[in-house]
Amino acid sequence: MKKISALLAMLAVTAFAGAAFAADVIELPASNGKISFPHTKHKEQLKDCKKCHENGPGKIAGLNKEWAHKTCKGCHTEMKKGPTSCKECHKK
Repeated sequence: MKKISALLAMLAVTAFAGAAFAADVIELPASNGKISFPHTKHKEQLKDCKKCHENGPGKIAGLNKEWAHKTCKGCHTEMKKGPTSCKECHKK
């Protein structure tokens, strides 16, 4: 019985691990005002984590101004959706 309980607990943790570690809104510091990134909204709309997380789930390696402007602004421009001007992302 203990083995079944342990197995069920492990399955439950595995099933909900992604939801537990993915914040709804992530606050990113920037030199010209913080950026509020609606992670859950992007996850639901894109349905492809690899667009941002090339190396799998977790923090994005190399996340900096250049990466964000190329990846985020580039995607918003391409999809004709989302902010593309400085003041739309950088809130003081």
